[in-house]
Amino acid sequence: MTMQRFLFPRWTNKLLALLGVLIAGGGAYAGVLFLGATSPVTLNTGYRPEQPVPFSHALHAGELKMDCRYCHSSVDKSAHSTIPATQTCINCHSPKTSAGSPSLSAVHSESAKLKPVHESWRTGESVDWVRIHRLPDFVYFNHSIHIARGVSCVTCHGRVDRMEVVYQAKDQSMTWCIDCHRNPAPHIRPVEEVTNLAWSAGSEEEQLALGKKLIEENNIKPQTNCAVCHR
Repeated sequence: MTMQRFLFPRWTNKLLALLGVLIAGGGAYAGVLFLGATSPVTLNTGYRPEQPVPFSHALHAGELKMDCRYCHSSVDKSAHSTIPATQTCINCHSPKTSAGSPSLSAVHSESAKLKPVHESWRTGESVDWVRIHRLPDFVYFNHSIHIARGVSCVTCHGRVDRMEVVYQAKDQSMTWCIDCHRNPAPHIRPVEEVTNLAWSAGSEEEQLALGKKLIEENNIKPQTNCAVCHR
């Protein structure tokens, strides 16, 4: 008795082709996701892009003691920290008018470094600032909630007031965020000191004691379940 060979139906040929496409597509998607999640604009510390205007935070926030909220005006009111509007820059650095005098303030009104700002003011087109801190699209982060609970700008952005050129000081990975949510005491300070980047509670022990006290007083209960950030 001869054995009959089993033959797959012809339609399985199309199934194999589709399976190959799905495998190739899945591999490409995983590669893009990996490259995107580890690119300099998401996680890599030290990311320091060149900006169209050489704005010195060391001068403005450090030496001149300008409050972060003067330029990033919505940071304590909304989920996002806005890029400063050209009007904010022009308040101090307005160009000369046809009459030969600045319309608002004469701080470096003829500096070549400020040409992109002056051009933006003239045309109404935004300055092409390069974003430094960028979380993946599938991550939700609310600036105002953190600031309202006493989490300083320093916690996520480092000592910006000492940076001549701003760079990404923290990796801002999921593990980094969860570690803070599980143990927020080292990062909590009085709300009125949130934008005072040079503020310190003293020793590590003093910071922990203060942090625990503020957590209790303000009923701070950071969540660690997935839905908090991945909505």
